[in-house]
Amino acid sequence: MTVDHGAYTLLGTMLAYYGITSVSDYSSTYIGGLLQQGSVGFCYLAYQVCRLLIGRLAFPIFIFLLVEGFLHTKSRSRYGARLFLFALLSEVPFDLAFYREPISMKGQNVFFTLLIGMLMLWGIESLEKRIRNLVLRTLCILLCMSAAAFLSNAIHADYRYMGILSIALLYLFRQNKGTQLIMGCASFFWEPTACLSFVPIAFYNGKRGLSMRYFFYLYYPLHLLAFYGLRKLLAACVL
Repeated sequence: MTVDHGAYTLLGTMLAYYGITSVSDYSSTYIGGLLQQGSVGFCYLAYQVCRLLIGRLAFPIFIFLLVEGFLHTKSRSRYGARLFLFALLSEVPFDLAFYREPISMKGQNVFFTLLIGMLMLWGIESLEKRIRNLVLRTLCILLCMSAAAFLSNAIHADYRYMGILSIALLYLFRQNKGTQLIMGCASFFWEPTACLSFVPIAFYNGKRGLSMRYFFYLYYPLHLLAFYGLRKLLAACVL
């Protein structure tokens, strides 16, 4: 995550300085031409490696931990309240880092995605307990997933409906680790490098490690603020 956001804010600023805004062009001709320009090309290559390879490993781990946290938390309401609190605290740093505005409706930070996903899991769990008819239960679960996906898209939460689908699949196939991993990988068909995250997830033994929950919650908005400040400093130096 840190590598991804650092590349977006800092390397992205450098590329913009060199007039390179088409960072989504992966053609060999385009990349080859950039590499011939020396440092510019290597900056572009580093940007793509940091974002498309290293950076894509974070979100699957986040949502796997969300599912595990949901299954083991002592209070669903406190868990949801905590996610909501940090979603609010992270929004201004997120908007500054990604959109250079203190308030932007172009996108919402990943805590909103996790919050919607957690509420969806809460709803699915309730449906699993209350509805015995398999067909009716399946239809209701799909409706719950659709509502969560719609809400995620409506507020432009990070990863939008695709993130919600991945959360749902990791939860629904939680009873079988192998199937869960396969379905998790399948849900990231649109971002193949993210599937590499399921390698360390496969070695998870189900035991809780060192508790650093609030450190990671606070780290998210703080590192975004830090990168925003560094980008302002870099822009002042090179522009």
